[in-house]
Amino acid sequence: MNGLVLHCGANRAELQQVAEVRTPEPTKTWFPIPHLSLINRVREALTALNMRVVEEAHALAKGGDRYFGLLRVANGRVTSDDFGYVLGLRNSHDREFTASIAVGSNVFVCDNLAFNGEITIARKHTRFIVDDLPKLTGNAIGLLSQRWNVMNDRYARYKTAEMSDSQAHDTMIRALDIEAITLKQLPTVIQEWRQPRHPEFAAARNAWRLFNACTCAAKESSLVLLPQRTTRLHGLIDNTVGFTAPKLNLTAGTVEADAAQVVVHN
Repeated sequence: MNGLVLHCGANRAELQQVAEVRTPEPTKTWFPIPHLSLINRVREALTALNMRVVEEAHALAKGGDRYFGLLRVANGRVTSDDFGYVLGLRNSHDREFTASIAVGSNVFVCDNLAFNGEITIARKHTRFIVDDLPKLTGNAIGLLSQRWNVMNDRYARYKTAEMSDSQAHDTMIRALDIEAITLKQLPTVIQEWRQPRHPEFAAARNAWRLFNACTCAAKESSLVLLPQRTTRLHGLIDNTVGFTAPKLNLTAGTVEADAAQVVVHN
């Protein structure tokens, strides 16, 4: 198993360093969450759903004010040999963004990361957020786990959807239009489509090959921007190959989302 790679813009940190980051004092309207509290509550929520963290990576920026983490997750089911489930966590102490979790995948052969949705745990760091954090993270993990149920189907569809050069080039331009990739990344996408550096992607000209060409180029992006960009990429390629992902069931099983606190971003 390859190690999780923290992409451009992240300064790798050990968990102990994350734990040592001082959480600012709250104000009358702003109550920041300790980075470690978010990590621990997510672990507890995963355990409650019979999931476990098998690999992790953490990063700090802005003197510790901003945190981003990656957790590779297993749940005992048979999964693909070429990708695994990943959670992206982020939190800030400078009011830049609130605590959120993104669900995604990590392609083993190349360590490409892609996210296909994000859930904000709370719209604001409000007075009761620390007390509510266990419930909020439980709701969020319950919602995100539904996305993993369709990931195998999505990627299976990508692998069977053949693409000509003209179709691939048109999709690249559309990806640029919706800011799923940047102009600076486009030459890398073109090169990886024409001559993939990994033989696993060279066997067929299909949507899976193009998807990995784009996510390879995305390694040049900041981790903060990656969830939004790869979510757009999924939407574009889903539409191109005719794949329709089911909508989240906000009341599935024992999970009941608090709409005032847990916000889903597709």
